[in-house]
Amino acid sequence: MKKTWIYTILLVVSVTFTSCFEDIDDNAISETDIKDFVWKGLNQWYFWQQTVTDLADDRFANSTEYTDFLNSYDSPDVLFEALLSPEDRFSWIVDDYFALNNTLNGVTKNNGMSFGVGNITVGSQTTFGGIVQYILPNTSASTSNLERGDIFLTVNGTQLTQNNYLSLLFSSNDTYTIGLAEIDANDNLVLTGETVTLTKQVYEENPIFIANTFTVDGIKVGYLMYNRFTSNYDQQLNDVFGDFIAEGVQDLVVDLRYNPGGSVSSAIHLASMIAGEPNSALFLRQRWNEKIQAVFTEEEVSRYFVNQLPDGTPINSLNLNKVYILAQRSSASASELLINGLEPHISELIHIGNTTRGKNEFSITLYDNPDCSYLNFSGCSGSINPNHTWAMQPLVGKNENANGFYQYENGLAPDFQLIEDIENFGVLGDQNEPLLARAIQHITGNGRFGFTTESHASFESLDQSNLHTLTKDNMYLEPEDIPNLYK
Repeated sequence: MKKTWIYTILLVVSVTFTSCFEDIDDNAISETDIKDFVWKGLNQWYFWQQTVTDLADDRFANSTEYTDFLNSYDSPDVLFEALLSPEDRFSWIVDDYFALNNTLNGVTKNNGMSFGVGNITVGSQTTFGGIVQYILPNTSASTSNLERGDIFLTVNGTQLTQNNYLSLLFSSNDTYTIGLAEIDANDNLVLTGETVTLTKQVYEENPIFIANTFTVDGIKVGYLMYNRFTSNYDQQLNDVFGDFIAEGVQDLVVDLRYNPGGSVSSAIHLASMIAGEPNSALFLRQRWNEKIQAVFTEEEVSRYFVNQLPDGTPINSLNLNKVYILAQRSSASASELLINGLEPHISELIHIGNTTRGKNEFSITLYDNPDCSYLNFSGCSGSINPNHTWAMQPLVGKNENANGFYQYENGLAPDFQLIEDIENFGVLGDQNEPLLARAIQHITGNGRFGFTTESHASFESLDQSNLHTLTKDNMYLEPEDIPNLYK
């Protein structure tokens, strides 16, 4: 069936020139043109299109009414926010798709300190502050004396609070100085007087943070700490699994505790490296809005395990029936997709940590390219409007697993709950690090599994540094994962 309707313009809009932007070539572009792109892109693709009154296909009687509606909003981003469903927690819009595309490929400005901020409670005292989770190599932080588990309470001499941490830590300033703190002998959280100055730089993060093996009780265990699903690194990820196979790995621990998500295709590749299911085995089925869903067959919205990467490289698979996943509140979107997608295919999927974020929606990048249904991929002769650089990343669907399950808006609960202890963060990848040690206990059957760690200090994480990139905790489709609208 020809799917020509899906990219037919629903309304012919008379454009009025109210205010103008300047494009990258210094050519004036009507603000109304950009708002037109926002409305039409969301009308076609947005998951909740049918429930948002102002996105209804019959919302406007004529082009004048439509244009007046667009011009009643001050800017494209204000219009975008007004058109979102109350159920939508994660869609966003940018005015620079070059920066967005860089972020999707793992390139950001980064000082190398990955951290959480929130309420630190020691005894009866609660203080707002930050805790270092890990340090990226070849960055400003890696040349300092910062370590995982370090606590900081000030930035540029100002005490962090829930009201000011965004401006202090995530402003456009590339350099800031943090003031370190410690829990003293009297169980008080106090500043040490030590400060560390950090500077952001353009940085491409390798999401494969740690990959190693070790032997416990004669069992070869593979450990992978994977911090974002970035398709540019799928080949390196496949090489890691080749090494795991060569070393005879029998049990695998995948650490996603700080992984906020990313590419759906990377999640499918990782699942295939773990489970080795045949490429006829269903990994997920996409659920789009009613207009999109009605056009495609079940096969067109189904995605299967794979036996090779897109370039034809064979997948290195461990063919496991059991896997250990370390995940917690900061594990989201594609991390949760991996867990949910593997569940029907793995005899034992042991989730250790805490309840995950609960982000089960996926997004796509929309450009002002109406001839290609606002997408940018090979196979369509249309081109992106050169007169502006706005793009949208709206939520457009949900992924269900082979059992049809996708309702985990409240997160995926662990099989064994273990919350990171700020007094015993441990060294990531070390067998004594508490979450990994818990997995090893289960693998070997040694020790009393299921106890909870007693601590008089706790940390309630309210935000994460890795959520302050353009991709945030987004799960997105690569162009090849979007059903073909031009068949």
